[in-house]
Amino acid sequence: MKRSVLPGMLLACCFLTAIPALAHHSFAAEYDQNKPVTFKGVVTKLDWMNPHVYFYVDTADKEGKVVHWACEAGNPNALARRGWKKNSLKAGDEITVQGFQAKDGTLTMNARSITLADGSKVFAASSEDGGPLN
Repeated sequence: MKRSVLPGMLLACCFLTAIPALAHHSFAAEYDQNKPVTFKGVVTKLDWMNPHVYFYVDTADKEGKVVHWACEAGNPNALARRGWKKNSLKAGDEITVQGFQAKDGTLTMNARSITLADGSKVFAASSEDGGPLN
C-alpha cells in the first residue's frame, strides 16, 4: 500500500512557518522595565527591516558628551498600520524618545513613544510585546 506524501509535506510546512515565531524575543528577555529612559536628540539613521525597525539617536549624556542610542521600535507592518512610512523619521530630525533600557546596560532601548519637534507624538508599536505601557 502506498502512503501519501502530502501529510508529511504539510507537517514540514507548518514547522518551517513556526520558526520565525519562535525566534522573536519578549520585552522581558532583553529590556528592563525598571530602567525607564527619556532623552532628546537627533536621528542619525533608520533601519526599516524585520523583525524590528531600529533608529539611532545622538544625544548628550549628563556630562554633555555625545552618546549614540540604538532604539528598537515595532516591526515594519505594525508601524505601517499606525501610519508610519519609511520617511516618518529621517536623519537630522530632532525627537524626544521614551522607553526602557536594555538589561545589559548598553545604550540600547525599547522605544515606546517618540515626540517630533513639532510636538506631535507617535508610538513605536512595541506595546504588545509583554513590556509595560507608557
